[in-house]
Amino acid sequence: MNTDLASQVAATTYRGPAVENRHLAHVAIVDATGRLLYAFGDPHRLTLPRSAVKPAQALAVLETGALERFGFDEADLALMCASHSSEDRHVERARTMLAKAHVTEGDLRCGGHPAISDDVQRAWIKRDFTPTPVCSNCSGKHAGMLAAALAMGGQMQDYEQPEHPLQRHVKRTLAELVDLDETDIAWGTDGCNLPTPSFALDRLARLFVKLADAADATQRRVPAAQASPREAALARIYRAMTVHPELVAGNGRFCTALMSAFGGNVVGKVGAEGSYGLGVRAGAHGVDGVEGPIGLAVKVEDGNGAVLTAVVTELLHQLQIGTPSQRAQLDKFRAPTIKNTVGLEVGRIDITIPLTRQAT
Repeated sequence: MNTDLASQVAATTYRGPAVENRHLAHVAIVDATGRLLYAFGDPHRLTLPRSAVKPAQALAVLETGALERFGFDEADLALMCASHSSEDRHVERARTMLAKAHVTEGDLRCGGHPAISDDVQRAWIKRDFTPTPVCSNCSGKHAGMLAAALAMGGQMQDYEQPEHPLQRHVKRTLAELVDLDETDIAWGTDGCNLPTPSFALDRLARLFVKLADAADATQRRVPAAQASPREAALARIYRAMTVHPELVAGNGRFCTALMSAFGGNVVGKVGAEGSYGLGVRAGAHGVDGVEGPIGLAVKVEDGNGAVLTAVVTELLHQLQIGTPSQRAQLDKFRAPTIKNTVGLEVGRIDITIPLTRQAT
């Protein structure tokens, strides 16, 4: 392996004493101003964050006035940010959101797919159940976007298309959040059939530090009305995700475990193919010289989910996020063992991420 690639190896998987795989990763950690604090690999790697940008898409929905118009509550907002496990509570809430917006499952432009949850998938197989769009892990986001399209006074038809007024609004909102010009963001199509952006990894960290900063700012201000409308909206998204972590992912999932463990001080969201964004409130981390919140973004090159959560958990320890007892609740993700079909431990994942402090 050449020197440049070797410096990006964040994880090594072993089977017995032998190296089976080496996993490259990139990390960016920023403060509330967007200044890069720490890096590993290439913190500016052009990255498809995939579902890690759902909080930004939810902000675009919120700013249309759709939540007030259709009576969506914060649990509904959490589901808009979710990559959920298709548990009964997720599917039923998505159906309730559709009913509140006076639309139907047939209006959704996401497809059904196998459940992320093994337990749910096994139950579906036993029932010979074919998942429909409302079962999609992105059904909350799509339900919210249908409502947003109506709130904007437009047509629901083609709401998922890049040139629909709603998606143009989403693109503007995202660009503002990550401090880029719209022309600096490239767009593809996500697995759920919506536009999905690509931009530098450290900009994902900026998105998440803004969520944490908004939560801090609105708590400091009395009355809360002193917050700007956008700051208040970001704080509302932060609160929805951290108060309802079970809706953002599901039983046994990392996002749910993470936000449950840290008691409202950390917000996190996974994206497909090895992306993760995380925001940490002021006072909940041990980064020297930084009194405010921090934002983290991670990309694992090969998209390995177990490696991704192990890397994120290791970063929680290195940055002293939360208390030791809070971090200990995520130990099962930090150094997962590899077992064979009879349950015998045959391998392990070792994480090595020497963060580099950036010049100030």
